[in-house]
Amino acid sequence: MRPFAYALALGLATAQLASAALAADITGAGATFPFPVYSKWAEAYRKETGTGLNYQSIGSGGGIKQIQAKTVDFGATDAPLKGEQLAKDGLVQFPTVMGGVVTVVNIPGIEPGKLKLTGELIADIYAGKIAKWSDPRIAKLNEGVKLPDANVTPVYRSDASGTTNIFTTYLSQASETWKKEFGAATTISWPVGQGGKGNEGVTATVKQVPNSIGYVESAYAKQNKLAYTLIQNKDGQFPEPTDKAFQAAAASADWKAAPGFGISLTNQAGAGSWPITAATFILVYKEPADSAKATEVLKFFDWAYKNGDKLASDLDYVPLPDNVVGLIHDEWKTIKGKDGKPVFGM
Repeated sequence: MRPFAYALALGLATAQLASAALAADITGAGATFPFPVYSKWAEAYRKETGTGLNYQSIGSGGGIKQIQAKTVDFGATDAPLKGEQLAKDGLVQFPTVMGGVVTVVNIPGIEPGKLKLTGELIADIYAGKIAKWSDPRIAKLNEGVKLPDANVTPVYRSDASGTTNIFTTYLSQASETWKKEFGAATTISWPVGQGGKGNEGVTATVKQVPNSIGYVESAYAKQNKLAYTLIQNKDGQFPEPTDKAFQAAAASADWKAAPGFGISLTNQAGAGSWPITAATFILVYKEPADSAKATEVLKFFDWAYKNGDKLASDLDYVPLPDNVVGLIHDEWKTIKGKDGKPVFGM
């Protein structure tokens, strides 16, 4: 009986340890865009601290619903919540990484960065008002570039998309006509073109359809070797869509202008700013029911800000500027436990 009793006790102890380890892990759900970098951060963080992260990549809407239902320790969204919603739900919101949305084309002979466009031209292409690549307005902006007398096929997201919201927000800022006729949203009633599901679907369609144009997150353009276009920014310049250009847009932005850092990074001033830049966000409770779990969430993201920049850059994400991270740390001081003290001390 003793061996059996010992084995039973050992089994119970192992189960208890496993349960304790699981309890120490943190859970999150939401945006698909940052899933690869969160996974890499989680892997490195577990090795260093023993604490794991279980993140469900279910989309921004799902992440918002799960944090509202208190079924996860944090939610994640590419579309930031407005101040009224944050106050209503008792949530604190902060950004983690950034990326850019780029327009990509499949025009024979056109290499990456060789075609220039403006926001108004892109808006008119997607509105069906510019039908050919040889349109005089495009030709005038691209003197010396051989453009075909071929029909343009705009490619758009067929699913509800944070990328579409970012893209149409920019078009609404660049074109009053677009703003009045279509506006900015996660889904649009596109008048012309073909749809593709996800960034993957848009990428595949642009690759397959000659003389097409699409919009994707910059990482997809880079990884799939698509011919991106240059886009005129607010200062009239045509910067390359690089980490430096995305960071320039973030650095010149007024991050304090909206609650929860929920500002738009599109069409920011600065000669080197990429005009369609965006951040992705985390949602946590201001007065969490479980202070210990809230502390673990903030410890994880604090570690990521301090140690995760290279992992993010390797995956084509853009780390936040140091001054923005400082503002985030200040915001964390408002997250307090039942004792009224901040759950995270720096």
